[in-house]
Amino acid sequence: MEIKFTLLWFSLFTTFSFAKIITPRFPSSIINRPEQLSVSTNDQKGLYKSMFFTQTLDHFNYNPQSYDTFQQRYLINDTYWGGAKNNAPIFVYTGNEGEIEWFAQNTGFMFETAPSFRALLIFIEHRFYGQSMPFGGDKNIAYKNSSTLGYLSSTQALADYATLIIDLKKNLSATDSPVVVFGGSYGGMLAAWFRLKYPHVTIGALSSSSPILLFENISSPYAFNNIITQDFRSESENCYKVIKGSWQQIEDIANQPGGLEVLRKSFRICENYISASSLEGWLQTAYIYTAMTDYPTPSNFLNPMPAYPIRQMCKAIDDPTTGNDPFGKLYEAAVVYYNYTGEAGQCFDLADNSDPHGLGGWNWQACTEMIMPTDGNNEESIFPASTWNYSDRVSVCQQIFNIEPRPTWITTEFGFHDIKMALKRFGSNIIFFNGLRDPWSGGGVLKNLSKSIVAIVAKEGAHHVDLRFSTREDPEWLVDVRRREINIITKWLSEYYHSLAHHSH
Repeated sequence: MEIKFTLLWFSLFTTFSFAKIITPRFPSSIINRPEQLSVSTNDQKGLYKSMFFTQTLDHFNYNPQSYDTFQQRYLINDTYWGGAKNNAPIFVYTGNEGEIEWFAQNTGFMFETAPSFRALLIFIEHRFYGQSMPFGGDKNIAYKNSSTLGYLSSTQALADYATLIIDLKKNLSATDSPVVVFGGSYGGMLAAWFRLKYPHVTIGALSSSSPILLFENISSPYAFNNIITQDFRSESENCYKVIKGSWQQIEDIANQPGGLEVLRKSFRICENYISASSLEGWLQTAYIYTAMTDYPTPSNFLNPMPAYPIRQMCKAIDDPTTGNDPFGKLYEAAVVYYNYTGEAGQCFDLADNSDPHGLGGWNWQACTEMIMPTDGNNEESIFPASTWNYSDRVSVCQQIFNIEPRPTWITTEFGFHDIKMALKRFGSNIIFFNGLRDPWSGGGVLKNLSKSIVAIVAKEGAHHVDLRFSTREDPEWLVDVRRREINIITKWLSEYYHSLAHHSH
């Protein structure tokens, strides 16, 4: 049985050479107005109902095609909502680059806080992902070329969210119900940007693990991999040295007669033929995603993994009973990410490009506006030394999509070069959470920008760990992070209701 290997395009992009990662991967014909929307599916856990909204294709142009529409999916849970008459709040998740159900099922914070806030929960799916596919719901047409994919952008997505929220509130007669937006990773970026661009629609944003400073040389291209290096090195110096030295060992073995077969057998690879680069990419993926999701409790977000998976990887590498076989040690470390439960099979399939969460549209976004350099490696890096080369990105994007990226657009649109000064002038009510074990924190907001734009930083935190469902095993620091977030949101709502009462008089 094969263990399928999926190179997830998870929340933003991987740190490998872009030439390696751009590969093909991830409505109803009856148009309904919101008041006519019908329930399409219920999730198995009963967390939400799935609905569809008739969305405009192009919010920023008035040519005939711009008026086309598509069916945008959103998930709704009204179990605890206090109702429009009480102006009860609406909590909205700004969807990421994938199927919205995947993110909803991993955003327990909203479900767990809804009862005390008496909040209505809405999770909006990002256009061109999941079931929110323009051009008749046909993904093949939507992803056909740049003429169709040109409607896939963060600014269009933000306008989608504003349009849907305003229309939904109108149909619920909940015009005065305050909206708080939530998001993690790219969704966290969207939540922060939504608060800045549509302050009349939302009173505040919880932006978790959002690397909004990873654009146009605001942050170092070495930051991402430096954090991964520190994660492993702080766990075990030997573990770090074994991984760091393995890249040259793999190359040396691969260049020997029969060496690739040795590697294939050492790492239990299913294919008859492998390359050194494919094996290295497979190992790098395990280290990167384990660092991102180095959660203090067991998780199943990317793959089933134990609590503190980096610790388990390093235990496998440091285990004296495995002797001096470096590849055997690395294999056991990789198993922590790829097959911790032992249920996946007997060998790994490095050639599997399946996309179970529908993330394929990120290739386009990473070729247009999401130009975030992350693959720089200095001499101390756990990965081979390398530099970020923008021209490589340009070359691949021209080859795949026949377009050239716009690396300065995000900073032009949202203005984060001098973020503290800019947001002091016009921003308010944003929580930026970052866990310092998360490599994306290298592009995150780590200091308070004003009294109401607050940075919450957790030294032991990983990628949007604050948004996950709570468990009895959660450490006290994580409990405290969520408590602080709840207190801040409570303050926002209190201030809103006070101003609403004053305004009504």
